[in-house]
Amino acid sequence: MNNKFTKEMVDNYADKLLIGLTEEENKMVLDEFEIIDETINTINEIEGIEKVEPMTHTLDDFKYELREDVVEESVPIEDLLANCDVHNGREIEVPKVVGE
Repeated sequence: MNNKFTKEMVDNYADKLLIGLTEEENKMVLDEFEIIDETINTINEIEGIEKVEPMTHTLDDFKYELREDVVEESVPIEDLLANCDVHNGREIEVPKVVGE
């Protein structure tokens, strides 16, 4: 079975993602996939690689520490809304920040 990416596959995925690619960009993607494929093949050739446990964190001695949830008193919504120029019930209006 051939697992190589082709120009048609890259074009198809680009169309599905709604990102048109030029011929040059398509070639760049194919070149990158070739490098990735070669790297994976090199890793797969390492003797005993299937016995190596996957890494979950970059630090060997990393420990998860979860804190207890502490319930704290919140600011009343009315006090927060007092700082707003325009609001409708519990909703506030903000200025538009994107173009037309």
